[in-house]
Amino acid sequence: MTFNTPAGNAGSLSGLTTRGFEVDFLPVESRVADARRIAAAYLHLWDLAALVDEVALVVSELVTNAVRYGGGLPVGLRVHVPDGALRVEVRDGSPVPARLRLVDEEAESGRGLCLVAALAREWGVSPDGRTTWCALDIPPPSGLLS
Repeated sequence: MTFNTPAGNAGSLSGLTTRGFEVDFLPVESRVADARRIAAAYLHLWDLAALVDEVALVVSELVTNAVRYGGGLPVGLRVHVPDGALRVEVRDGSPVPARLRLVDEEAESGRGLCLVAALAREWGVSPDGRTTWCALDIPPPSGLLS
């Protein structure tokens, strides 16, 4: 696992244009849990603990897809805070874009992007098909009315 230098800092949201991290790792199923833990740690550092559950689920689904369908190439996870939203991006080696699938009630898999779409304010795939991303709204700080 390699880490790139975090962008921004761990201070408050005001005055920051971007806070983020990137991590690259081999496409191994056990790395999904590592990716979740890393994302959760950064969210706590950034005082965004309210998003930990949603981001953990999004990271799990997107990273799992990348590990399974990325052609055996390294997987990249980038989480950053541009323009008041939290953005999760997962890069893999496959030019085949991720897509929502219709699955029957009995299916044991295939619902990951449906969960991402339900939790995120928006999601998409890069033009080259190699990065699937989503954006989640950042809740206002506790004690403040929106």
